[in-house]
Amino acid sequence: MWSNLKTKHYAVRERTILDLFDETRGDDFSVETAYMRFDYSKTNIDVPTRKMLITLADDAGVAARRDAMFSGKKINETEGRSVLHTALRNLDGSPVIVDGIDVMPKVLATLERLFIYANEVRQSNITDVVNIGIGGSDLGPAMAVQALSPYQNGLRCHFVSNVDGANIADVLCELDAKKTLVIVASKTFTTIETMTNARTARVWMKKNGGDTSAQFVALSSNLEKTAEFGIPPERVFGFENWVGGRYSIWGPIGLSIMLAIGSYNFRDFLRGAEEMDRHFCDAKGAANMPLMLALTGIWHRQICGFISHAVLPYDQRLVLLPSYLQQLEMESNGKSVTMDGSSLTLESGPLVWGAPGTNGQHAFYQLLHQGTTVIPCEFMIAATGHETELSHHHDLLVANCLAQSEALMRGRSLNDARALLVDKFDGPELCRQAAHRVFSGNRPSTTLMYPKLDPFTLGQIIALYEHRVFVEGVILGINSFDQWGVELGKELAMALQPIVIGKQTADTKDSSTKSLVAYLHRQRI
Repeated sequence: MWSNLKTKHYAVRERTILDLFDETRGDDFSVETAYMRFDYSKTNIDVPTRKMLITLADDAGVAARRDAMFSGKKINETEGRSVLHTALRNLDGSPVIVDGIDVMPKVLATLERLFIYANEVRQSNITDVVNIGIGGSDLGPAMAVQALSPYQNGLRCHFVSNVDGANIADVLCELDAKKTLVIVASKTFTTIETMTNARTARVWMKKNGGDTSAQFVALSSNLEKTAEFGIPPERVFGFENWVGGRYSIWGPIGLSIMLAIGSYNFRDFLRGAEEMDRHFCDAKGAANMPLMLALTGIWHRQICGFISHAVLPYDQRLVLLPSYLQQLEMESNGKSVTMDGSSLTLESGPLVWGAPGTNGQHAFYQLLHQGTTVIPCEFMIAATGHETELSHHHDLLVANCLAQSEALMRGRSLNDARALLVDKFDGPELCRQAAHRVFSGNRPSTTLMYPKLDPFTLGQIIALYEHRVFVEGVILGINSFDQWGVELGKELAMALQPIVIGKQTADTKDSSTKSLVAYLHRQRI
């Protein structure tokens, strides 16, 4: 099927997307649930191509692999683990069996403990929460707290992830240690960046009159390490190894979200994701939103060869979503080895980047429209905003979002550009000026539209993209749930630390590293 799709792409590569349009294409190449609409009509996918893409997914066994994931099978084969972030939002509690044990009673009990604790904190004198984590234990909560700011009242949440001392210094400098709760989020409680920041926060709290025994909470499964740090077991919330870091927002790692928006809204957040899970499991073929989002990605990356895609939420509160999805997609599917250990013969996942509109329009959209590289764009927009008294702002926002996708597809010909300038220039100068105003068009995009950005909708969006990544990984034959690529740099950093501080020489290092360390030491004298 791969070769058939490549042949198809070669045959239609010069065809314009606009030529595919008739009165029904917008509906025929969209997926709509009760809660959102995904439009992929502004791509070069036609009916035969879609059939081939769905067949590709069927041949790869996506449905069987999906069912294995939800049922607790150990589909993370390189680590011998189940993949059950979906169990964390299984609020109905239907059994999920791992090694012969139903994990749901423990999942729901932990959730209730979190709700009780969050309510206690929200009723206390705590005014600020500092979440210390990195990667999945930072990006997800930080993104969601920002996205759901209209649902917050009272507690201010701050996030520290970078081991650069500037990060924690800038966060702590304006806080009252006596009214600050510190969350240390690390499954193993050994992550070097997180624990370095946690120790710094503990010193700061002691120095400034806080109570470290009462104002620290751990999101970890290592009770021995949390006890050594001084956090009592009643303020430790653990999660199993079948929840990967970048998929962990739904459980204890989401405590900062729960503190920010309250237990009721957090439950709604989980309900949204659970609803998308049901849709993913029940909807067939072209009616399945995560499947079609994934197949559009496969078409653009592996078939058309586009190296990246841009995530463009037209919602200021989703400013961190591109970074969150960057980790989700690139850490999951940035692999070069298939499940059986052989080399991947296809391109792996794309480079993911983006920023909210309309800011991006005055930054990188120039390249999107007129650059030499085609970059598929993924637009997102709510039908209504929260600021009802500023609805005219939202109308302009929507108009910009829809206009950009249309402009990418439609473009502007040289003749049209000349017609715009004929009253200003003539002769060779008209041709020169017109050339600068040509848009090649035929640049693909998708649009995800939803009623309003609320907790339920945010849960749906995140789960949609999680399942998109899963489907793409299955089709590529890779394991989307390990991340060995982050390990080597960590190992080398640990070995370099004593060299950096002068306790060891750099004799075993390459000449570049040696000279950089030497320059470092000269500058510190």
